[in-house]
Amino acid sequence: MDQSPSLAQSSPTVGTVREHDGALEWSGRQETVRIEPWGPDAVRVRARIGGPLLDGLPGALTDGPPGSSFAVKTEQGAGVLVNGAITAEIDAEGLLRFTATEDGRELLAEERAHFWWPGSRLYTPNGNGYHRLEQRFAAYDDERLYGLGQHQHGLLDQKGAVVDLVQRNAEVTIPVLTSSRGYTLLWNNPAIGRVELARTGTRWVADSARQIDYWITAGAPAAAQRRYSAVTGRTPMLPEWAAGFWQCKLRYRTQEELLSVAREYRRRGLPIDVIVCDFFHWTHLGEWKFDPAEWPDPAAMVRELEELGIRLVVSVWPSVSPLSENHLLMEQRGYFIGTEYGPMAHADWPDKEVAEPVQVAFYDATNPAARDFVWSRVRENYLEPYGIRSFWLDACEPELKPGFSANLRYHAGPGLEVGNLYPRENARTFYEGMLAAGEEEVVTLNRSAWAGSQRYGAALWSGDIGTDFATLRRQLAAGLNTAMSGIPWWNTDIGGFHGGDPDDEAYREVMVRWFQFGALSPLMRLHGFRDPGMPLGPSMTGGPNEVWSYGERAEEILSWYLGLRERLKPYVLEQMRAAHEEGLPPMRPLFLEFPDDGAAWEVADAYLFGPDLLVAPVLEAGATSRTAYLPAGARWTDAWTGEEYEGGRTVTVDAPLERIPLFLRDGADLPVAP
Repeated sequence: MDQSPSLAQSSPTVGTVREHDGALEWSGRQETVRIEPWGPDAVRVRARIGGPLLDGLPGALTDGPPGSSFAVKTEQGAGVLVNGAITAEIDAEGLLRFTATEDGRELLAEERAHFWWPGSRLYTPNGNGYHRLEQRFAAYDDERLYGLGQHQHGLLDQKGAVVDLVQRNAEVTIPVLTSSRGYTLLWNNPAIGRVELARTGTRWVADSARQIDYWITAGAPAAAQRRYSAVTGRTPMLPEWAAGFWQCKLRYRTQEELLSVAREYRRRGLPIDVIVCDFFHWTHLGEWKFDPAEWPDPAAMVRELEELGIRLVVSVWPSVSPLSENHLLMEQRGYFIGTEYGPMAHADWPDKEVAEPVQVAFYDATNPAARDFVWSRVRENYLEPYGIRSFWLDACEPELKPGFSANLRYHAGPGLEVGNLYPRENARTFYEGMLAAGEEEVVTLNRSAWAGSQRYGAALWSGDIGTDFATLRRQLAAGLNTAMSGIPWWNTDIGGFHGGDPDDEAYREVMVRWFQFGALSPLMRLHGFRDPGMPLGPSMTGGPNEVWSYGERAEEILSWYLGLRERLKPYVLEQMRAAHEEGLPPMRPLFLEFPDDGAAWEVADAYLFGPDLLVAPVLEAGATSRTAYLPAGARWTDAWTGEEYEGGRTVTVDAPLERIPLFLRDGADLPVAP
């Protein structure tokens, strides 16, 4: 490493490097940088200006790093930390570089913004110890980048993208990236900001925070997923009931309507494991209990569903109407998200017994006391009287209008510093509440997530999306990047959300192709707001959205794929076991299993479902064939015809409406055919 100051700098910052408590620390001109081992093959970097490093700030890493064997060395004003597969170097001027220990290959290096000023880290003061933080790294022409949660831009490889780090409906921020260069990096900061993955450099930005904090590990993508999940928490084991088919629509308005659908599935002999009771089933928003006018006997409903072998999932929102019996108490106790300026209300929303929308508040999920209170209401109104154990956590970004994070005040900190944390802490409310109540299985369905949500039993869905083939195509990238972000439980609204006419032949084709994809997704859930819709309000519902709602031909195909999902359920649960024990997602980009095949890094329209089944969904209207790439290093069998192919080639196969192309790896024996 060249230790000489840059000749272009008139006054370079030459700091001091020391070993301190098993870590490297560099300090210069009031800045402190700490590099410490954080689990095998990984290091954590924190940097702050104007004072000592801070512990206990909100982040994704669990308490205390897993043990590892490492070595630290300082000489000639520079330092080196070696921790398994990764080596971190810091020079006298405070520039960091990460290399592969085995061969010295550069994985990632900081880069100055300019030879004069600033360096690779910029702290622009916001006042009171807060700064707009920028962390800059070099760009590499051959690099591909995956992860960042779930987005609707349709990109699998996000090199070249600028991505806002903020939670929005269908846009889910999980700030972790896996690189084709052999590293995975977590931006361990829930601040509102952005990441710029430009050709001229990579820049992470936090609009207002107190220190830079990131974690980096070296290794192939599968190894990196194991390391990342070990330090942010692994998902629980998915229970068997959740691996089957979920039936849902916006919305079943009454107890009898919901039960009639459940009975009809059983009458037709169709597999079903879950049915969902959607929003507006409540008395008032934020009372978290059934309206007896529409749901007169929930206990009887749950009993009948249990006899049918169907689990009830109930929608729970984080918002509280001023008409709710809980609003005054929660406001007085400080359980709502606060504001720096203006009133507490954060969104306009319809409620019962009023003609116009009311201004609703959101409980502060970062406040332990608020979490306890909300759970107490859910426990007393759903779990204890009726045995309802599964919840759909909708609008948990939270869905603020307008979404000015700078005006929000959370228990965990200012909105700009901690705003992305909310959906994870909302899932935590239910996870910790269920465990305290003696329940061992926790599954919540969430519209948003952050790093570490998986450890609280959070499944993610892709939000309120469109209902056409273009939207379907974007869901593959969304799901695969979610998988590379540590969230193994993922699904879409099969058929999309906003509209879709069950009597329209063009939409029926979309539904069939989407249903095939859904049957081979980590979770399989049919949902949507079908035509004809109604205006938003307590009495609203959409058109029919059951398997038999799309005509006889579609019903025949959809029913067949229900059977396929049922036959594959043992295989699905095997992959969920791998997620629980190793952190490996069920839905996998091809490069996760075949990192040495360069072409596998480019495939964005197909994926592996577990290690043994390659899925190539049909994503175009009117298509009756499909071209797919089969990775090198394996032999592949067409699951429909039995034809075998050597990997490392592209094949074109028949794909009539009833068939989604599937390929079995190296003779895998899976019950695709009945």
